[in-house]
Amino acid sequence: MADDLQLYIPNQEDGWFYIQMMSDPETMAYNAPWFPPDGCIPEPESEWLNLQKNWIGKEPQRFYAFLQRKSDGVFVGDVNYHDNPKQNWCDMGIVIYAPERGKGYGKQGLRLLMDRAFRSGNVSRLHNDFETTRDAAYRLHKSAGFRETNTLDGCVQLEITREEYLQNNRFLKQ
Repeated sequence: MADDLQLYIPNQEDGWFYIQMMSDPETMAYNAPWFPPDGCIPEPESEWLNLQKNWIGKEPQRFYAFLQRKSDGVFVGDVNYHDNPKQNWCDMGIVIYAPERGKGYGKQGLRLLMDRAFRSGNVSRLHNDFETTRDAAYRLHKSAGFRETNTLDGCVQLEITREEYLQNNRFLKQ
């Protein structure tokens, strides 16, 4: 469904979804190199409390939101960005809950995150990096206008500036 998602700033009682995603081996498989064996975040309940305290409502330095389907209110993933002053960019992330993958939510979620970051006027450059083996993530970012800036130690680095994003009508119209 085109444009069926919206950003949702979670409340304390919405933590069940974060805990569910971070505890799901299929959703977190990409994270396995850092959290063996399955990538799941240890102690997701305490991580949820930390996220609430340090991320939610902390714009412009940090932004965090769930991706929520408009048609029925179901949460399908999350997005975030945070300032990295040493690199003069904002690092970003997007996770789609495994049962909701393959429905176009990655593309919609990335667009919503980029709109929030760049149209707010606070972010000048978004950056993401991940393993070169993550083909779907790579294609998603490239289709959104991200440029590959480096490949190092098996990770690809991608970025897009506010100016590039605002000029990139191709992604906005698709």
